[in-house]
Amino acid sequence: MPLSDFDCSDFEALGICHPVYRKGQGPGVLIMHEVPGITRQVADFARFVADAGYTVLLPSMFGTPGRGYGPANLLGQMMRACVSREFRLLARRGSSPITDWLRALGRKLHNELGGPGIGALGMCLTGNFALALMADATVLAPVLSQPSLPVGWTSGAKRALHLSEQGLADLKQRCGEGARVLGLRFSHDWMCPAERFERLHEELGDGFEAIELDSGPGNPWGIPRTAHSVLTKDLVDTHGHPTQQARARVLEFFAEQLRI
Repeated sequence: MPLSDFDCSDFEALGICHPVYRKGQGPGVLIMHEVPGITRQVADFARFVADAGYTVLLPSMFGTPGRGYGPANLLGQMMRACVSREFRLLARRGSSPITDWLRALGRKLHNELGGPGIGALGMCLTGNFALALMADATVLAPVLSQPSLPVGWTSGAKRALHLSEQGLADLKQRCGEGARVLGLRFSHDWMCPAERFERLHEELGDGFEAIELDSGPGNPWGIPRTAHSVLTKDLVDTHGHPTQQARARVLEFFAEQLRI
């Protein structure tokens, strides 16, 4: 079993129930997987965070844990997300309903562990969910890895944050009070357009830290233009590689925000 070293239990709230995998000890970090689900690479990243001294919760919101990134699986899980009532892939000014369930899961984790707060990291389809989770003041270390919602090719869609107007106002207030957000993307990733990070800079100012890895033609590391998943599928675990450095910065960010 690809997750045999994790504990697993179901979590039910707000009429939604999903299995949640758990590993590690220390401050809490909620990791939200990308499409097509908890792949081997996503599980490896969760292990990496747990081994660094964190209690990791990895909810399985869609897909079959352990299946790979094959085209059929990717397309199938994306189509399921499109028709699911828990996800709103096109919403520009509203978060997916699943974020309410994730907030409940985060509150449970924080109530159990105590401490200053928890981290929340989303990837791809779940990338912007960490912003919605900041509605709870206990989310102190939000990380957006290649946030890809809302899906769309218009200038408005590229700048949208998949967040309600009230959610954006609350986020700006928190950043004005010192909260911080970390974002990761490849420079030529059309699924996570540069305009989205530009909007976050405009709205959050110094509260937003962006790591944009060069994936353009002729880049010194040979990162392909198609690179998308900074911390999983396209991670190159070689000393000095930009993706390895980005992963290290995520751990530094968690330590800065959660080990107070």
